[in-house]
Amino acid sequence: DVQLVESGGGSVQAGGSLRLSCTVAGYTSRSNCLGWFRRTDEQEREGLAAIVIRDGRTYIADSVKGRFTISQDRAKNTVHLQMNSLKPEDTAMYYCAATGKTRADGLVVLAAGQYNYWGQGTQVTVS
Repeated sequence: DVQLVESGGGSVQAGGSLRLSCTVAGYTSRSNCLGWFRRTDEQEREGLAAIVIRDGRTYIADSVKGRFTISQDRAKNTVHLQMNSLKPEDTAMYYCAATGKTRADGLVVLAAGQYNYWGQGTQVTVS
């Protein structure tokens, strides 16, 4: 199976930055694309960013474009979400997810339903 472990969450003041990390273990060959999502009480999982492991192509949601970036360290099987200029509305539980689907399979990279492996989440609070 594929295991995902997020880290890096915490509390920060508005305007600050955080870097979330997601380490992938297990059958990493089953992961074609890794994504970051967030969930609040008011909103179901919102797709924020995704990266295709093989070629490093990245996708960023319009809602966070210019503030969030995604990157990977393939040697460490780790994906990062750099979050800058944080706002109180960024407060949420952040999740890392993986899918073996590809664009050729019809993968919609920022759609939560496309991902079948999920981490436990890490809380981000912006005040």
